[in-house]
Amino acid sequence: MKARTRARGIALQALYEIDLVDHPPVDVFTQRLEAEDLGDELAEFARQLLFGILPLREQLDQVIARYAPEWPLDQIAAIDRNILRMAVWEFAVQGGTPVKVAINEAVELAKQFGSDSAARFVNGVLGSLALHQNEVAQQVRKNQAS
Repeated sequence: MKARTRARGIALQALYEIDLVDHPPVDVFTQRLEAEDLGDELAEFARQLLFGILPLREQLDQVIARYAPEWPLDQIAAIDRNILRMAVWEFAVQGGTPVKVAINEAVELAKQFGSDSAARFVNGVLGSLALHQNEVAQQVRKNQAS
């Protein structure tokens, strides 16, 4: 597995745990890093993902729901929801990851952590969101400022 994919996996596992049981993010992240030595650069990347996404979960969920209405968020598995949040954050908020890369990475995470159909599902939702990339980015920024 590629190094940045491993870092995304650590961030995803932390997001999932925080989403389900609301443990303190710093504690969760520290425990994840202790279990998997990423090195400083990759640990920082994982940290940016986690702590960039956490305060924007609601805004990210709103744009996912708006641009992919055929998939109600309350019916999406928690792991898939967090994979979608990560990908959208990477291409719409952080902006340093090309859309295709964010989607490919999300699909890889879905294959590793999700159900048998998760990869196809994640690819489909993100494909819908990618068609509206600029609007998604504007919507997240607008909601973030509110």
